[in-house]
Parts: sequence; structure tokens; C-alpha cells
Amino acid sequence: MLEETIRKHRQLKPMLIMSHLVLGYPSFEENRKIIDVMARSGVELVELQIPFSEPTADGPVILKANGLSIKNGTKVQQCFDFAAEVSQTYPEVSFLIMTYYNIVFVQGESEFIKKAKKSGIKGFIIPDLPPEEADGWLKLCLDEQMNSIFIFTPTHTQQRLVEISQVANGFVYCIGRRGVTGTKTEFDSTLAQQIEKYRLATKLPIALGFGIQEKSDIDFLHGKVDIAVIGSQLITVQEQMGVAGVEDFLKNIRSS
Repeated sequence: MLEETIRKHRQLKPMLIMSHLVLGYPSFEENRKIIDVMARSGVELVELQIPFSEPTADGPVILKANGLSIKNGTKVQQCFDFAAEVSQTYPEVSFLIMTYYNIVFVQGESEFIKKAKKSGIKGFIIPDLPPEEADGWLKLCLDEQMNSIFIFTPTHTQQRLVEISQVANGFVYCIGRRGVTGTKTEFDSTLAQQIEKYRLATKLPIALGFGIQEKSDIDFLHGKVDIAVIGSQLITVQEQMGVAGVEDFLKNIRSS
């Protein structure tokens, strides 16, 4: 299972990296090049986002990428086919699907989970699916030995964090600040205290995302979280400096 894989990696590394890309943006061919760079740079987990027209948790960078991917004609089945290709090519990487529940609902929960498993996917991040409405989803994931990753936010009470942790598996995705993706997060004592609250609520590995933009942010998180999540910044780097820029960025944040 995913939790065991993460813990094995953590025995060898102080912190793991989870990267993010929007499938079909700017093209699947460009996605292939970026994933190759991610794998060669030692990224342990990759979120493959199936584009959706209203990605409510995402900021302007990922929102634009979703819209352009849809405009390009990206289909859900293409995303599953692509996931199968990269999971076979890079077995050392744990690939996850990130999307919104409308996509799952239209496909059908059981069908969606089975297609993902067949494609080599290890789990799911569905930001707009609350635990109270996920009983059927969670049972299906358990039956197929798939991981359902839930989200901790700064607005949750400690009791709510514990409740979410009780249904989560794999790891917990922790939000660094209020708002949507892409905006710079302040990496300071307030964030450190928030991470401690997250830690107290779960025994699962924790990932922190939203607003990681540079190496100093990664350095701050060492010893505090198990996984650092980088999304919007990688898309911005790719748009400005291409595949080579993404490779340089990933190598830099991993340098000591």
C-alpha cells in the first residue's frame, strides 16, 4: 500500500516530493517529457490531474491549465491511457489521480476506481468529496486496495482533523494556508504551529502543499512534513523556461 511505500522512502530521505501536472496541458506529449524529468529528478509521487471545468480548489495557474486542456479536447479515457503508459514506464514513481467528484460521478465510482487501478494508479485526491458523502467510495476503494487521500485545512477544528484522519489512508494532504493553489505561502512560525496541529491529528504521513515556490520553502519543511507538494510553480516554470527549466528547478530544490 501507499503508506508503506512512503515510509520506506522516508527511511532513506528526509522528505519526499510530490509534483503535479494537468493532463493534456499543454499536450500529452509535453506531459511525457515533464514526467520523464520528474522521474529522473527523483520525484517520488506525481499527481495526474484529470481536467475539470470548475476546479474550485485551484488558483489561476492550474485553472487556466484545466481550461486549455479541456479546450484541446482532453478526454477522461485519454487520461487513464496516459496513466497506464507512465506507470509502466516509471514503476519507481507512485502516480495518483487528482480530480473533482463530477468526473467520478459521470464515470461511475466503481468504474472509475477499476479503470484507475488497471492503469497503475495508487490512489485518489478528490478535494470536493467530504468524508460524510464518501461511504460508498471508501468501501469501493478498500475493496480494490486503492488509497483515498483526504485533505486537512487550517479552517478545520482539531476534532474535525481527527475525524478526517479516521477515514483517510495512504497519507493526508495538508493545506499550508487558506485560499486556493498558487499564492505564496508564508513559511514561518505560524505555519510550523499549524503543521504541529496536523501531526497531532493523524498517524499517517503528511504532505504539505499550496504555495511552495522555491528551495527555501522546501528547506523550511524538512523535519516537519513527510512530503512537499509542488504544483502551480512547476507549471509556471514550464511555461517560462520549458522542460529544461523544470529539470533545473527540481534538481535545485533537492540539492543540499
